[in-house]
Amino acid sequence: MNSTKNLKKMLKSPSYRLAFQDIEFLGHEALRPVRLQLELQKPDMIMDTQNIQSTVVVFGSARLVNKKDAHKRVALLEKKLSKSPSSKDIQKQLAAAKAALENAHYYDQAQKFAHLVSTTCQLDGICDFVVVTGGGPGIMEAANKGAFEAQSKSVGLNIALPHEDIPNPYITPELCFQFQYFAIRKMHFLMRAKALVAFPGGFGTLDELFETLTLIQTRRMAALPILLFGEAYWKKLIDFNFLVDQGMIGEQDLDLFTYVETAEDAWKEIVGFYKSRGQWPHHLKENNGKYQLYAPTDDPEQKTDK
Repeated sequence: MNSTKNLKKMLKSPSYRLAFQDIEFLGHEALRPVRLQLELQKPDMIMDTQNIQSTVVVFGSARLVNKKDAHKRVALLEKKLSKSPSSKDIQKQLAAAKAALENAHYYDQAQKFAHLVSTTCQLDGICDFVVVTGGGPGIMEAANKGAFEAQSKSVGLNIALPHEDIPNPYITPELCFQFQYFAIRKMHFLMRAKALVAFPGGFGTLDELFETLTLIQTRRMAALPILLFGEAYWKKLIDFNFLVDQGMIGEQDLDLFTYVETAEDAWKEIVGFYKSRGQWPHHLKENNGKYQLYAPTDDPEQKTDK
């Protein structure tokens, strides 16, 4: 081999690539700490650039849909069952579809809540209480959609999973992230969080809810409003009083969360929580019982007669 051919091989060799441009190298198992750091820093730096001051986290089932789609699903399965009345599989699917129809109002409430918060807390580049979700379908989609329809920013923290396709289409493009590591994603859910709103959901919702409850209970993070949408659902799912009776948690731990039924109730709880502590953002002012956002130059308390 002559020197010219050797030089060409050298320039094409992976070893000659700059380390930060070498994707294969960055994917090496030994570089996991670096990848963890990158997943922590990239979203944080972008959210700083987008002026995301604080967030409201919305959790809930990826399987819940709006009423229109829920009705269609029930009608389709009823038609199938009429043709195969003895099918146990279709019977189970229909039962689940009817349950989803009963719970479809949560999709509407999540959408309404996100719209309410977004229209109140985003104006002239001020981004407080920005809605953040896991970026998927169901309740997550509903919350991002509410902000989208309000022409406001919202965040999607997607996780790379074998069975999930793409993010829901309502996330602000500049604030749509994808994570490899659950642990870093969990950190970003709470780093800017001013409230956590949990709609009915499964393992993922429960995971995030109990992790947040534990962090606040153990005083590893400051208290924030934890709102459970649908008292009947949560009380049937989890017997918190049983945990108290068995001495597994203290009675005061029941004060860590509040049940709500409507978007308006949820927002009222969040406002009340921070106003009672003197921590309400100065640019949010009360007007005829409603809280509205004022840009600094429009703040009625700062205006003077000329």
